[in-house]
Order: sequence, then structure tokens, then C-alpha cells
Amino acid sequence: MTTTSAPVGTPGASAPVRGAATRYRYALWLLTMRDLRVRYSTSALGYVWSILDPLVMSAIYWFVFTQVFHRDVGEEPYIVFLLSALLPWMWFTGAVSDSTRAFLREAKLIRSTTIPRSIWVARIDLSKGLEFLFSIPVLVLFAVFAGATVSWQIVWFPLAILMQLVLVYGIGLIVAPLVVFFRDLERATKLLLRFAFYASPIIYSPLELPKAVRGIADLNPLVGIFSMYRAGFFPNQFDGGAVAVAAVVTVALLAIGLVVFRRSEHRVLKEL
Repeated sequence: MTTTSAPVGTPGASAPVRGAATRYRYALWLLTMRDLRVRYSTSALGYVWSILDPLVMSAIYWFVFTQVFHRDVGEEPYIVFLLSALLPWMWFTGAVSDSTRAFLREAKLIRSTTIPRSIWVARIDLSKGLEFLFSIPVLVLFAVFAGATVSWQIVWFPLAILMQLVLVYGIGLIVAPLVVFFRDLERATKLLLRFAFYASPIIYSPLELPKAVRGIADLNPLVGIFSMYRAGFFPNQFDGGAVAVAAVVTVALLAIGLVVFRRSEHRVLKEL
């Protein structure tokens, strides 16, 4: 007696798809937890290091601008203004920077497993994203002690997290395979991240930029994303136009990343 496969759309046909998706999520979660355990197990301070760097940077910028130069930059309380963009920036720069070594660092494991190779990019973005989530209580504490007010626009915060997750994943899908072929791209990415720090409204407000420059600056998707992070504490920072541009650029980078990754995946495996 011969058996026929279940037609598309029937429960029997969708079961393998659901099973594959479940395995993908399980593998992604295991690798993400592995990254966090490895990162914290060899450190005495552990979780503290994930927030110490942005706290020190915030303290330096706060001291320089408010105590040394006595200049009005951004919004008051300035420390909350800084942290609301600096903490997500640490997620962005950490995810993009680590994506340059996503394949090179785990070459043997990648060759010997059959799980989708995109997981090796996604687990970096997710582990860095979890570190960002762990740092949010620090932002809340500073907001409370500094007397920052919270508006209804805090609802934009989760959307900013989602959009940034898609953004770093799209960039990672582009950078990770290309670095395998062009090793100098790793150093070039670090240089571009330094430039991006000052090109992004972290220590200043985009409202302070000249009108002629703001249109160009909005092409940076972090402008719109950071405006959503800050909107809950500083409602005037929200820029719907910049958010729309950020959404378009983010989707475009994700689409480009998927194409680049799919076309280079087999060549990457041969190079590793």
C-alpha cells in the first residue's frame, strides 16, 4: 500500500514546518544563553560590566558638558537624556561589532552542525538585546532620582526595541558573511561605528542640528529609533518623520541582508 503526502495546508503538511520553527527557536535560545554564560562566567562582576561602560561614559559626558563647559546640550535631566540613547547604542555597536566575527569565531562548530547559519548572527543580536533589557532598571533608577517625568509616549519604547532588533539583524546578515571574504571589513566596521556614534543623536539632540542637516541626518535609522526611546521622558524628542524613515531604512537593510546572506552562505562554508 502506498502513502501520499498530505496536501499543502493540511495539519500533516504544516507539522514539519512547525517542528522546524520550534527547533530553530530552541537552538537560538540555547546559543544565546551559552553566549551570556560564557561572557559572565569568567568575570567577577558579571552583569555589572554590561552597564558599567555606558554609566562611565554618561558620567564623563555629563561632567564635561554641564560642569566644565556649562553648556546646554540635549534636555534636562541630562543624565537621563544621555542614558536613554547611550544604553541602546551599546546594544547596537556591540551587536554589529560582534557580527563581524560571527562566523570566524565559531568556524568549526558552524561546519559541523546543520542548524540554519543565520542563527549565528541572530544569537549575537539577541544576547546583546537581553543585556540591554537588563540595563533598563538602571535607566529607571536614574529617571526617578533625577526627577524625570514620564509621559504616555513611553509606549514607543517597545516599538523602538523591536525596530532596533530588526536593524541589527539586517546589518549582521550583511557584515557577517562579507567579513569572511574581506577580512579588512572588520576594522572598517569599527571605524564606521566610531563615526556613527557622533553622527547619531546620543550626546546631543537632533533638534539642535541646522535644518539643512536634519534631512540628511534622518537617513540614519538610529535618529528615529532613539527619538522613540527618549519620547517617554522627553516628548518633544519624538519625530514621526524620522521614525518613518527609520522604518523604511530598517526594512531595506533587512531585505538586503537576507539577499546577501542567502547568496553567500555556501561560499562562506567553503571559506571557513
